[in-house]
Amino acid sequence: MTTNRNPQAQQMADESMVRNLAAQARAIWPQEQVLFQGYGLAADVRILDLACGTGEITSRLAELFPGATLIGADLEQSHLNSAAQRCARFGDRVRFQRADAYELPWHGEFDLAVCRHMLQAVPEAWKVVAQMARAVKPGGRLHVLAEDYNMMHFWPVSHDNDEFWRLGPITYARNTGTDLRGGRKVFTWMRELGLRDVRVDYVTLDTVRADRETFAQIWEAWRDGYTDVIAGNTTLTRQQVRDGWNEMIAAIRNPDGYACWHIPIVTGVA
Repeated sequence: MTTNRNPQAQQMADESMVRNLAAQARAIWPQEQVLFQGYGLAADVRILDLACGTGEITSRLAELFPGATLIGADLEQSHLNSAAQRCARFGDRVRFQRADAYELPWHGEFDLAVCRHMLQAVPEAWKVVAQMARAVKPGGRLHVLAEDYNMMHFWPVSHDNDEFWRLGPITYARNTGTDLRGGRKVFTWMRELGLRDVRVDYVTLDTVRADRETFAQIWEAWRDGYTDVIAGNTTLTRQQVRDGWNEMIAAIRNPDGYACWHIPIVTGVA
């Protein structure tokens, strides 16, 4: 049987994902850019932004590194079209092309390969990391933001939030061939590929460090894009799934509540 390499294609192309990418970028970038600034990259660095989506981070990288050339790669053409419009002001130093993350057309061409918010949506995600390692030059760096959906908590809630993730999104992912707990595995994958200086940093996205409304918009986008498909692939009803999302959103928006999402960012040198 041929493995479906893009089982979340419909969700990735939905307008809710555009909202999600925008909100995630606003919330995470202030902490993440500090990591990029610490890599000691040359002024004329060449960067691959794999699974670039609508170019939210491509544009931020182009601003952060004004002498860089960047290629954004994605499978979703509508996202690539949006990314090209977003980054038109950078001229020909930023371009976009459709590419399969399992069969990248580059070998030893980049100083930095970036992949964010993608590995949880594809099967055998370690193969994507291997393709990234192949795409960079000797001494080039990988930067992987790899989500792990057991690294979050919310209060106050009336139901077991950990159980919602286990019975809902994590089970849905497993039943469709993907893994929402891959973030903890990327360190090992990079070590097994022979990468050097492999390390893990964390973005802590919580209601102390991030704007509550932006934080809530991430969860609203997930609710809108994934409720039906989670209900269709788990024992939870549609109402149970929607109630689970809404309870987390309420905790985020509650001025006396607390919500936290720890996001691993794993880097290594080829």
